[in-house]
Amino acid sequence: MKILQYTSILALSIGLSGCIKEENYGQMLAAGLTLLQATTLSENEVKKTAHLSAVQMDKNSKIAPVSSRYSKRLARITRGLTTVDGLKLNFKVYLDKNINAFAMPDGTVRVYSGLLDAMPDNQVLAVVGHEIGHVKLKHSFNQMKKEMLTSAAFQAAGSASGAVGELSSSQLGAFAHKAVNAKFSQSDELEADKYALDFLRTRGKSPSSMLDVIYTFQKKFGSKGSFLSSHPSNKQRIDAIKGAI
Repeated sequence: MKILQYTSILALSIGLSGCIKEENYGQMLAAGLTLLQATTLSENEVKKTAHLSAVQMDKNSKIAPVSSRYSKRLARITRGLTTVDGLKLNFKVYLDKNINAFAMPDGTVRVYSGLLDAMPDNQVLAVVGHEIGHVKLKHSFNQMKKEMLTSAAFQAAGSASGAVGELSSSQLGAFAHKAVNAKFSQSDELEADKYALDFLRTRGKSPSSMLDVIYTFQKKFGSKGSFLSSHPSNKQRIDAIKGAI
């Protein structure tokens, strides 16, 4: 009902503004719906979408069984790391040779076996801290919210019922893909690096492990590794981390 009232007001204001081409009217109407959704989209809805997207991503990925050496190792590395400021975390390993890891607004954390193969425990923990930093600092939340508001599928579901549950498995899969390949700003990445330093300190680990992550990528992969491909330059990150340490 609120959407109907809002769009009626929008249509009236457009009509009073003079002649507008039909296609432009449609674009403005869609923009009006997006504006309404932006003001009413709750954090819980974003987290629910993240959760459902993660479930879909898990279905489409090869997950290491609990008994595997990868799962056992990740469980050891993250022992005691169950929540961040009340947000429950859940960890799984994807059997995938890519050097990557990601976290989502609902507390989903996924680490690729390729990253576990490439790094010792302290560096894996640094990467996990960096990804959790994106969640804690609301970077991943803002990314997913933006994706939801610019998604035609979400706009259609929202205009019909407002229910995130109306999204199909393929649409949820698309959201998950965007989350895995999120392009954060340089300031976001540097903030997540700084968060990782404090994350390591509070767990009795050396913050220099975050530096070691970058050195490992430089030595083995140059700047082509998935974890660093969209991040600030290595020199910029190294200088910022050294300054923070």
